[in-house]
Amino acid sequence: MSRKTGIVKDQRYLKHDAGFGHPESPKRLGATYAMLEAPDMAGKFIEIEPRYASHEEIGMIHSLPYIELVASTEGESFVPLDPDTAATPESYNVAKLAVGGLFCAIDRVVSGDVDNAFALVRPPGHHAGVGNAAGFCLFNNVAIGAMYAISKHGMDRVLIVDWDLHHGNGTQEQFYDDRRVLYFSTHQYPYYPGTGSLEEIGRGKGLGYTINVPLRSGTDNAQYVKIFRKILYPVSIKFKPDIVLLSAGLDPYSRDPLGGMKVTPEGFSFLTRILMDIADECCGGKLVVTLEGGYHLTGLADSIKAMLNEMRDDTHVSEDTLAQLDKEADSRIDPVIKRVIDQIEPVWRVFC
Repeated sequence: MSRKTGIVKDQRYLKHDAGFGHPESPKRLGATYAMLEAPDMAGKFIEIEPRYASHEEIGMIHSLPYIELVASTEGESFVPLDPDTAATPESYNVAKLAVGGLFCAIDRVVSGDVDNAFALVRPPGHHAGVGNAAGFCLFNNVAIGAMYAISKHGMDRVLIVDWDLHHGNGTQEQFYDDRRVLYFSTHQYPYYPGTGSLEEIGRGKGLGYTINVPLRSGTDNAQYVKIFRKILYPVSIKFKPDIVLLSAGLDPYSRDPLGGMKVTPEGFSFLTRILMDIADECCGGKLVVTLEGGYHLTGLADSIKAMLNEMRDDTHVSEDTLAQLDKEADSRIDPVIKRVIDQIEPVWRVFC
């Protein structure tokens, strides 16, 4: 039986223009939305109408002066906010709609109207800090979403998984000493933004609640599956999140122009199934995905299609398939897995 999968999509998300020739272009969602209208996908998903987030809601993560700075760009032709990130006339409103779209996805999953959801929004968010834009990101959608789940829905434990090619430094910063949020990131390293070493595991009460798995270029499907099964899965089961949030950057795709990973669309469906298994065991299947990076238009659409079909259970990656991939993974990933486990074992004590 298929699951009810919600999608947040809105033509207004195409109105943010990051600048001429910028890789984070409206064409990204244009290609994705076209895929959703194809005969084999149309009508399969429950559309979730987004809303604008308020300044007060965005202020759960960002400083008021920064929010007001972004607001001041409304109607301006081009305002650089950092070397890679700019606002154009519609950017402020689109960024508020990206945050609010994720809120609406969380609301519908928590209410049970849908089983899981994918917020197909832009601009992305995971590099944005308390008082700054960075790395194509204006507001940190997933971080604000986590605080929304805690404050609006009374959740005690939120799992954020971030498989974007680039480390989500903005998200990590928000929750580095906060054990309510477990942040798990796989990312190409060393690479932009330069953070995310395996020694970065949180501090104070949050020690061990940040888990970074820095990877060299060339990491493929099987290696990712092994990392998720050997590190993320056991820790998550012990953490027992009330909801699973995914920062889904599709730039680990094998032909992405900004990266060097070797993940295929099918590979993203493998990882999606692992997250669904965690959500099924811990929180009644509550999984909410928000789009981050991904700059190869065909690869982006194909990868999202594979994820959505898995989320809906139109495909269903078997445990046998995942176990076989784990077994076949190139052994060069094993030292990285061991070093990460050695860092966090004193906190979690779940590794044999």
